Amino acid sequence: MKTNITTAAKTNAGTLIREWRERRRMSQLHLALEAGISQRHLSFLERGRSNPSRDMVLLLSESLSIPLRQRNRILLASGYAPGFSERDLHDPDLKPAMEVVQAVLDGHAPNPAIAIDRHWTMVAANQAIAPLLEGVINADLLKPPVNVLRLSLHPEGLAPSIINLPAWRAHVLERLRHLIDQTADPQLTALEKELAAYPVEKTGPPPKTNPTDMIAVPLRLRLRTTELSFITTTTVFGTPLDVTLSELAIESFFPADPETAGFLRQVQSRGS
Repeated sequence: MKTNITTAAKTNAGTLIREWRERRRMSQLHLALEAGISQRHLSFLERGRSNPSRDMVLLLSESLSIPLRQRNRILLASGYAPGFSERDLHDPDLKPAMEVVQAVLDGHAPNPAIAIDRHWTMVAANQAIAPLLEGVINADLLKPPVNVLRLSLHPEGLAPSIINLPAWRAHVLERLRHLIDQTADPQLTALEKELAAYPVEKTGPPPKTNPTDMIAVPLRLRLRTTELSFITTTTVFGTPLDVTLSELAIESFFPADPETAGFLRQVQSRGS
């Protein structure tokens, strides 16, 4: 088992717990009640007057919904070994899980689906995704590692093909900011800054309304003379014990209208 933790955190464990509590906008009393401990005990832990036990670190981390990667950091800061492995995606031990991921992606056909890591890098996809990428101007954006959000909003990526670009851009940035708030990942912060700086150009007349607009922000693409509309969903592993698996997600694109569903079926029939 490989644990890819290279630098033990020098920050006091209590400080990290307090930072995550504040990030979750929880009072000491609220967290103490959630964890089933006294507020006095929690105060001692946060101020460094007491060092948390390994079980206490895991209990508070669970109560705060702290990502596994950051739970390892708090364990290290408390003087304990990491509690969760971190394997490379190509590690033989992860092969069964990655085969499941690919099977889920393929099972979505004819609907497009991709698997992404914690930085929105595409790690796998099904064949149905290829037609959606035909309009990408800059081929370098399709060279691995492919960042899905950069590809989506870059002016030489999919952005010129997105009919409702302002709405989709706002949705993407809001989702990214929420993820930053949840994970405190500096690489995502840098990505958000980059994407927010991209220009927003008009891509044509306002798109026609659709009943699905009342459910979620659709992704509307223009492929040559065809207009497609998708609703996206996200799937994650339910109870991962590995850092890498906990950060994997499957993004699925479901047709939001009969025209899009018909287009996807035609594409699949041509490829079969």
